[in-house]
Amino acid sequence: MKVMEILLVEDNEADAFLMQEVLQESSYRNNVTVVPNGLDAMEFLRRQGHYGGAPRPDIILLDLNLPKKDGREVLEEVKSDPDLKIIPVVVLTTSESEEDVRNSYGSHANCYITKPMELDQTYRTIQGIQDFWFGTVRLPKGNG
Repeated sequence: MKVMEILLVEDNEADAFLMQEVLQESSYRNNVTVVPNGLDAMEFLRRQGHYGGAPRPDIILLDLNLPKKDGREVLEEVKSDPDLKIIPVVVLTTSESEEDVRNSYGSHANCYITKPMELDQTYRTIQGIQDFWFGTVRLPKGNG
């Protein structure tokens, strides 16, 4: 079984920790890299600076409300970059704004999920993401 490379773009340390814990307990083999802001996300994806040897993620879990560079901008950049646009982006955010939902899909997000507030719901949501993206769909091969 292939190790799935996950880029988690999340500035809330508690949320990032919880998501990492759930992902590590998974039956799917994965490697999670957490970056706390949009600038670091783009450097990671473009393998710039101290991210020069970064693995190409199989999926991006992206918060929208980020410091330095907003998640909305990150989504736009990823989906307009010929080398990055093939990577699925799951928007995982607290925003319930209909405008954010529409704009995210308009920017070619692969799905939009509002973060649950309850711990058990968070666990089920992260498991559901993994089951769908790692167990059901076929992702492109190669770490570009």
